[in-house]
Amino acid sequence: MEPNTLLDAVLDEAGISHAGLAAHVNEAGRARGLTLRYEHTAVARWLKGQRPRGQVPDIICEVLGERVRRALTLDDIGLGPPGSGHAPHGTPLAGFVDRATALWRSDEQQRPHVVGAPAVTGTPAVMPVWEWENPPEDADVSRRGQVRVGLPDIEMLRTARAHYEQMYRKTGGVATRSRIVGFLNAETAPLLRGGYTDATGRLLHRAVGGLVAVAGICAYDSDAYGLAQRYFHQALRLAKASGDRGLGAYTIALLVNQSLHMGEFRQAVAFAETALRAAGPHITPALSADLYAMQAKAYAKLGDGRSALACIGRAEREAESIRRGQEPAETGYVQPGLVNVQVAEALLSLGDLGAAHEHAVAAVDSPAHDRGRVHRLALFTQIELCRGDADQAVATAVEMTERVRGMESRRLRDRLRAVREDLVASRCAASAEAAELIDRTLRVPL
Repeated sequence: MEPNTLLDAVLDEAGISHAGLAAHVNEAGRARGLTLRYEHTAVARWLKGQRPRGQVPDIICEVLGERVRRALTLDDIGLGPPGSGHAPHGTPLAGFVDRATALWRSDEQQRPHVVGAPAVTGTPAVMPVWEWENPPEDADVSRRGQVRVGLPDIEMLRTARAHYEQMYRKTGGVATRSRIVGFLNAETAPLLRGGYTDATGRLLHRAVGGLVAVAGICAYDSDAYGLAQRYFHQALRLAKASGDRGLGAYTIALLVNQSLHMGEFRQAVAFAETALRAAGPHITPALSADLYAMQAKAYAKLGDGRSALACIGRAEREAESIRRGQEPAETGYVQPGLVNVQVAEALLSLGDLGAAHEHAVAAVDSPAHDRGRVHRLALFTQIELCRGDADQAVATAVEMTERVRGMESRRLRDRLRAVREDLVASRCAASAEAAELIDRTLRVPL
């Protein structure tokens, strides 16, 4: 179920509690000859995505409409007909903006039904990708609003995206997430709901899409997988409105990465193929290289060595074509050595330790930002242990642990735990000291 952020937003605007709404719905139901016995727990279920039966959605509209002093429709409170958000004609942009900004608001307020929502699977997970790839396109994204949006506003959003991305790389998603979500609510939402021409609107949606994608990365790094997925889906819809196929392909790469982490390997392969196919000439060598490398990892996990090696070859060829000055800001994460570390992981899954070690060495010897460096050292430690070089593995693990200090990241903590388990399992004399160093680092609360 999708959390009902629209209902949550109207509840907040109306200034009514869960118990208060339930009581008013029961009372309004009696006026219609209905016997209703709702309590606050029922409202909590509605906020989690459950749709009440019969006349109750209309009653909720009536009750909340009286409180906010305007007529509300079922779509206004997120209780429209099931499936209306994914109609064959795609998601209407105006309704999307309302739902998107409602999600940001609920995230900033740390609503449990939003922050703790699980990631969706099956058709709800695939549909946003399908809508991005297929017609119709948005013929006109202009909007009337009180706040007039101009190029300086768009440049501010681009600068903010770069700022929060750098913050994420240095301090992790846990620390960055609250800041970027606060910016989305305070600065971005008024612009998205403002007034702009079609041309300006496309630039605006492009800039907001890049910013929302970083918010999704921070949510993913904070273990809020369902929330991260919803941010990525938002970024996809914004990319479609902007007309920038490259931004959409970049966003799908983020979904591929999350799918790999969650063990959805076939989905990772399919999503990567969609991005490569649909973006076509608009995709850059850096993004192509990363998508092929992640496909290789997925195929390796599925035991399809032939397909994995084919994707490795494609990733390496694309990596050779990367020209830094010709890449968009979003693909800056594809730094020298990133493809090597992705390929090393795939080769490790295939059992080719020699080739995996060669790529891991190349990755560690290449410059990387702080976060990427930690991941590379963690993989290098794992490969060294598999090769029986425990002493070198311990030294690498110590360097990794020292570099991770000060970063607030669930993903990096996962890597630390995995390295610790491998060190303990190696039973090397020096591994106990390194394991204790990792333990002390993990005891620092996020």
